[in-house]
Amino acid sequence: MILTTHALVGAALGKHVSNPWLIILIALPLHFFLDSFRHGEYLNRKSTFANTWWKVAIDLVAGLSIVGAYILLFHPTILIIRNILIGTFASMFPDLLTVLYWKLNFKLLYKLFQFHAWVHPYPKGDKRYDWNLRNGRNDIIFSILAIVLMLL
Repeated sequence: MILTTHALVGAALGKHVSNPWLIILIALPLHFFLDSFRHGEYLNRKSTFANTWWKVAIDLVAGLSIVGAYILLFHPTILIIRNILIGTFASMFPDLLTVLYWKLNFKLLYKLFQFHAWVHPYPKGDKRYDWNLRNGRNDIIFSILAIVLMLL
């Protein structure tokens, strides 16, 4: 899944769960659950920091902008804002750890990197990860559901 989807799902989780520790405990495995669905990715084996940082930045800004717009428009309490932000960041955290291993080769993160790769339904380089509407359908569905849940 793209970061926007993870951010929105985490924000919806944070809005509806009041215990911050429980949010984290749910958000982390939820990240891997979402990644187990077919989805498009803008990163591939040929990706380098130089040719992908802007894609990650746009994805991150899009997700955080939607979460920020919700907060600005609906004025939730400070505790709900805290929980939304905890859910948002905890939901994206496994991808940060994967990037730290991928780019900085932190050996401590190797097992997590392997698990994260294993959770994805297809091997890297498979056409079912190409960036197109068919492969992005689950991202769209989960993102819309998350927005609806935030609005409830």
